Amino acid sequence: MMIATFLHFPTLERAWLGAYYVVLLLLAVYGIHRLVIVALYQFGRSSAPRELNTMKEWPRVTVQLPLFNELYVAERLLEAAAAIDYPAERLDIQVLDDSTDRTYEIVARKVAELRRRGVAIVHLHRTDRQGFKAGALAAGLGSALGEFICVFDADFLPPRDLLKRSLPHFGAPEVGMVQARWTHLNRDYSLLSQAQALQLDAHFVIEHAARNRSGRFFNFNGTAGIWRRETIEDAGNWQHDTLTEDLDLSYRAQVRGWRFIYLNHVEAPAELPVQISGLRSQRHRWTKGAVQTARKMLGRVWHSPVPLRAKIEATFHLTANFNYPLNLSLSVLIFPAMLIRMKTGFEGFLVLDLPVFLCGTLSVYAYYLLAQRELGRLNSDVFKSLPGLILMDTGLAVNNTKAVLEGFKRGTGEFVRTPKFSLARTADDWIGKAYRGGDSWICGIELAIGLYFSVTVVVAIQLGMWPALPFLVLYQAGYLYIGLLSFIQRRRETNAAVLASS
Repeated sequence: MMIATFLHFPTLERAWLGAYYVVLLLLAVYGIHRLVIVALYQFGRSSAPRELNTMKEWPRVTVQLPLFNELYVAERLLEAAAAIDYPAERLDIQVLDDSTDRTYEIVARKVAELRRRGVAIVHLHRTDRQGFKAGALAAGLGSALGEFICVFDADFLPPRDLLKRSLPHFGAPEVGMVQARWTHLNRDYSLLSQAQALQLDAHFVIEHAARNRSGRFFNFNGTAGIWRRETIEDAGNWQHDTLTEDLDLSYRAQVRGWRFIYLNHVEAPAELPVQISGLRSQRHRWTKGAVQTARKMLGRVWHSPVPLRAKIEATFHLTANFNYPLNLSLSVLIFPAMLIRMKTGFEGFLVLDLPVFLCGTLSVYAYYLLAQRELGRLNSDVFKSLPGLILMDTGLAVNNTKAVLEGFKRGTGEFVRTPKFSLARTADDWIGKAYRGGDSWICGIELAIGLYFSVTVVVAIQLGMWPALPFLVLYQAGYLYIGLLSFIQRRRETNAAVLASS
């Protein structure tokens, strides 16, 4: 019946509807995969890692702190790293500083102070920034003394007990990396930070745990994790041919047979981006780097002897960001497709389109809400923040689609840092500080798409397209939210700069 109706449309309309359904079905596949992750998490509870105190003595550890222009958080990071609870004679700290601003002087002064207090800390400053963060980590590894390497980015506060709670899990010689869970210092700073917290909570609580417990690959997240030095060297060391050196090394190591462990109960607090420009650059880097890693590693994964389930999951993991161009394509296709479908009524929509839409939507809600339940945070505030997450993820489709496309090009691209401002309270402000966000033409595209959907909403109401209306409003709100937030924050930054110079 549906096929016969479909064939009655003219050729151009059939082509448009065909593209619409292909995109819709691909999104449904990724939605079903999200439900699979939820199921793997639920069924894998009994295999959560237990602390194994098999070490006769604490091993030597090098803590690496890669920095690049971190005026507001560098001292905080160094002080927290120096306070880590671990035998002093078995711990050394490397500050891998590529800074080109006053951060260098701040770090040099703080390192000198800590050394006077008896902390084994060195300040390694590079002037060329070759290889970006991966280059700094590789350079530091050459002079590191530790058998184990712990990495913390500038936006983190290393917990005092992280080493003593994580290192016992290296009792088995094949364990190459142990990752802690991120938490959020400024979770309630704004709707944007709340949305990011919900998204990252699900990634760590559900996704990492599900993959790890079920024997699939998961990845080091670039920070708040400990590597066995031998693992890094065996896998080919840090490489800078992708923008996600952490994801790349993780896959190279696991393909070679190293086992990773994820610790959901060990927490490492960090600061979330509050500038939409900073969030854009962070997500652009993560998305582009993941596609670069997929290009580099998927072939190796499929030609390796790892189980089929790990190969399939690795494919979904490394291509997950394809959701963004698919969502952007759907936003272009959906309204004309609905107009075409009006010729035969909306009965077909209820039979095919709506179930597929709900599959994607319900999987998102199940994924994020389960994570909050597991954290004991499932309350009214979560339900208030959830729409912000949906809007953020929808509105970033243009930015992240650009990143996906760039990921297929040759060349690594620049590692653009995410500004941090040491914000913990809502009253703290970042306006007027250094590290202003850059102008982005993507903001104009987002606003244009948001206005386009504003028109489609009006037309849909006039034509009585009620089944399509919720989805049109979702796209309208998502693009306008990100576009307007970019415009407003940029305006505030410009006004602050004018006042400072007058």
